[in-house]
Amino acid sequence: MDNTIAMKRLEIVISKDKFSKIASLFSRSDIRGYTIIKHAGGLGSRGPVENGDVTLNDGNVVVILACQEKKAQKVLAEIQPIMKELGGMCLISDCLWLEKPKASY
Repeated sequence: MDNTIAMKRLEIVISKDKFSKIASLFSRSDIRGYTIIKHAGGLGSRGPVENGDVTLNDGNVVVILACQEKKAQKVLAEIQPIMKELGGMCLISDCLWLEKPKASY
């Protein structure tokens, strides 16, 4: 697999009304690409959240991003106190990025 780059993958589940704080953090950390999945459901500290209810004001979003180790460490140092304040979940894993133009990483 010569055309892959070792990266860190972050998956963040957070209330959609709190996402702006995460987006601001990404901007400060020079994160140039991420994916948002709206209307995520599940069971957490706030109880059950229905994923199909588009009228739900306090629904969740899932944010997925991949970045190089150094940038991931910067993001994680800043996101930990925010996640303690806002709740939600942040998963970190190793991944391989199929090489392409560097716009996102």
